[in-house]
Amino acid sequence: MYRRAFFAATTAALLAFGAQAGAAEKPTAKAPSRAEALTPAASPESVGFDSARLKNLDAYMAKVVADGRVAGMTTLLARHGKVVEFNTYGRTSLEGGKPMPKDEIFRIYSMTKPLTGVAMMILFEEGKWRLDDPVTRYVPEFKNLKVMVSADKDGKITAVEDMKRPPTMREIMSHTAGFGYGLGDKHPVDKLYREKKVLSATGLHQMIERTAEIPLMYQPGTSWSYSSAVDIQGYIVEKLSGEPFGQFLQERVFAPLKMRDTAFYTGAAKAGRLAAVYVGNKDTGKIEVADELFGSKMPDYTKPPAMESGGGGLVSTTWDYARFCQMILNKGVLEGVRLLSPASVELMDTNVIPKNVLVSNNGTGVAQFNEAVGFGLDFMVVKDARAAGHMEGDKTMSWGGAAGTWFWIDPTNDVLFVGMIQRMGGTGGDDLGTAARTLTYQALLHPEK
Repeated sequence: MYRRAFFAATTAALLAFGAQAGAAEKPTAKAPSRAEALTPAASPESVGFDSARLKNLDAYMAKVVADGRVAGMTTLLARHGKVVEFNTYGRTSLEGGKPMPKDEIFRIYSMTKPLTGVAMMILFEEGKWRLDDPVTRYVPEFKNLKVMVSADKDGKITAVEDMKRPPTMREIMSHTAGFGYGLGDKHPVDKLYREKKVLSATGLHQMIERTAEIPLMYQPGTSWSYSSAVDIQGYIVEKLSGEPFGQFLQERVFAPLKMRDTAFYTGAAKAGRLAAVYVGNKDTGKIEVADELFGSKMPDYTKPPAMESGGGGLVSTTWDYARFCQMILNKGVLEGVRLLSPASVELMDTNVIPKNVLVSNNGTGVAQFNEAVGFGLDFMVVKDARAAGHMEGDKTMSWGGAAGTWFWIDPTNDVLFVGMIQRMGGTGGDDLGTAARTLTYQALLHPEK
């Protein structure tokens, strides 16, 4: 009943993390912290925050729960490797749920994408691929891809043309390759993704085969559209490593970072720790249990999935994801274990969307891209925070998930923030990632510390 609005709101929720308003005095740059692990801060003031002002952040999040917009929430704020706040609000579910614990497991959906990007960069550092390689070098099934030219009023594609060139690896890591997704049902290409059940494939190779039957939305590199490109990355990781994608992530990312609760499923033992997921009912104004995901039955996270989705399949905890963020802040290392070189992290944090694409978008789409805000390798990146009207620092990396989870990594201020909720299709009010940024940085009174 609410499907069309749900899809539209979900897509907007996935993309609306560049829309923070307000400005502040530009902080004095400070060398990145050498702290290797997250430990408690002596006090907020010890790392530059004002305790009284941080209460505005806490009160806002508590009110979101009290107003019934979500059942429960966790948030974690850290600076210089020190945890300033790790708070929980509400309950794990509306019916019989316990008070939200810090180790609750959440469906992180598209916050899976940066983790897949790190897996890709591990292989990049091993010389397995290059940014400007054609994707067809690793996925020959895409050699005969066509590009949509026109469609009729019913959304049926009426004309296609040949690719002028194949998409590059750089383009599949920045959503400029032209692939569709199927999260919505308005664009003719997205309709085909849904009809062919691309995201419901029984394995990554079948996903590739189904994708190869669908035209691209546009010629590679000429526009930006949120896409299944990160699922394609998962297939490439599997192919180049010779290991199942989930096994590679476990061995090369999760285990080294001690992300003990991050996986493609919980298993029976941890199933009771998976938070209930909700969706807003426009008629009642209340949230209700979400039993569908993009037109299909909600997955059973107690069992291994049919397809390990690099674009949105993982579950995780606030603490696990904060450890991942801290590794990025530490430029590739955590607790003495190095996943990436500083140069690779900097590559991920550098806009790769062509200037003409940024300018043609000019912040008019839900992604808010312009010459000050772009997209790197599987992260949104802020090029010039003050020009964009943002309060965080330059080079901030971020993204979010379909159930409302969000994070950002701010290397200029050495700040990370992770927020976890479980509400599909929008937060039922102001975007929480936007509000959290404003309320965090209004409390950072001494960025020089």
